[in-house]
Amino acid sequence: MKKIIIKSIIYLFLVIIVLEGIVRVFHLGKDTPTRFLDSYEVEKWVPNQNGFSVTGNRRQNFSEYHINKSGFNSYREFIPTKEGIEIALVGDSFIEGFHQDYYNSIGKKIEKEIPEIEVYEYGYAGYDFADQLHLIHSYKQQFDLIDNVILGIKFSNDLTRGEYQVATGRLSLESPINKLLKKSKLLVYCKSIGILDPPQELLYRIKTLARPSQPKQSISKEEILKIKQKKEKKYLTNFEHLISKYGYDKKRYTLLLDSRITSPLFISYLQKHNFDYIDFAQLFESSKHNTTLVYDRHWNNHGRELIAKLIIEHIKKKNNP
Repeated sequence: MKKIIIKSIIYLFLVIIVLEGIVRVFHLGKDTPTRFLDSYEVEKWVPNQNGFSVTGNRRQNFSEYHINKSGFNSYREFIPTKEGIEIALVGDSFIEGFHQDYYNSIGKKIEKEIPEIEVYEYGYAGYDFADQLHLIHSYKQQFDLIDNVILGIKFSNDLTRGEYQVATGRLSLESPINKLLKKSKLLVYCKSIGILDPPQELLYRIKTLARPSQPKQSISKEEILKIKQKKEKKYLTNFEHLISKYGYDKKRYTLLLDSRITSPLFISYLQKHNFDYIDFAQLFESSKHNTTLVYDRHWNNHGRELIAKLIIEHIKKKNNP
């Protein structure tokens, strides 16, 4: 019996080693770059990192990223000048573009059509509007030299707070324990494809059963509508607080949004107060091809081409009214 147990442990160890090797050889596990908080309390990636972003259990999406000296995924460095023409794209993971090779990003697509400009992509997964304005304010000298700034905004989750605070949740992923666990590509791969979800769900259910059950309360349609309207007003107030605190240059700043998932209250506010915005809803809606990844709501290559097209049209129109 003792020999069987010892042999089982040895075989299990060898199987794990072989699986670890397979995952590494075929790049099944994603390379997650390291995060950090800079001297301005801006969260971004540690500069000069390279790797591959992998999504899905069969490498459904495999793309290369490159973190530049500024701490963002980009094919170029950010060196704006008074003489040159620069465009900044600021936003979350949609702008960050880990789902696309860094040398085929939205910025690169724009530059191919307008070679005389440089596009700087300040994208970071999880950035909301407070993060974006804090970034611009922190690097004011740099952004003052940039001719046009386009800020991606999703009304439902980018305006939940009216002031900037460091998001400790994301930075906690850089704890010594997490860093140690990430060294195993097999473990990273298992987590990414959901193998570790059942044990976590089981623990959650056990904790839930230990708590006293709360009776479910039915909510009427009128109450749901009131809650929705209250939330939308709060988000609009947060937007006003943020632009009041950090400032907002209406001549240079443009919002990038999808009116299909944006509150009419917010759209009306933007129009009433002359905020410039690019709405990609109609172009996406009329597209004959999918604009997002099959397993993910991020834009696919076609979606990114459409976004680039709208931005190109906007830039040309702005520079040649």
